[in-house]
Amino acid sequence: MRYAASLTAVLVLFWLGISGVYKPLILGLGVCSIALVVWISRRMDVVGVEHNPVLYSWRLPVYWGWLLWQIIVANFQVAACVLQPSRIRPRVVRVPVPQKTAVGKVTYGNSVTLTPGTVTLLLEPEQLTAHALHPGSAEDLESGEMAKRILWLEAGRGSSGAES
Repeated sequence: MRYAASLTAVLVLFWLGISGVYKPLILGLGVCSIALVVWISRRMDVVGVEHNPVLYSWRLPVYWGWLLWQIIVANFQVAACVLQPSRIRPRVVRVPVPQKTAVGKVTYGNSVTLTPGTVTLLLEPEQLTAHALHPGSAEDLESGEMAKRILWLEAGRGSSGAES
């Protein structure tokens, strides 16, 4: 039940933050929408320990900030490749997946895909295969920095992981 309560709290805060309209009808529709989402989530059995939205606490916005910065930097790198096509040297890279949870592994794969110049091709339990547009993107993946950041994110939820 506490997972449903935390999901409700996160949805209420999110809805109030993006809605900007606090009229009774709109608030009522928001309450109905949130109740429906929580009910459907419980029926689908996707509300639980691994899917609890507050498990990552303050670490999630920190990670999002870091990822946003990586996306901005990668955008400039891709723009440079567009202006100088000779810099494009695509390759497929395979890197280990050190994350322990399914959510951590999927976060890793999605983060790679969100970063311009890289696309996750295959996510296996122990290995991620990605396409990198230029050598800098491949080196960034092979350095393991993103994997370490996600391990740090996982450590915030009480799972075993590297704390930094």
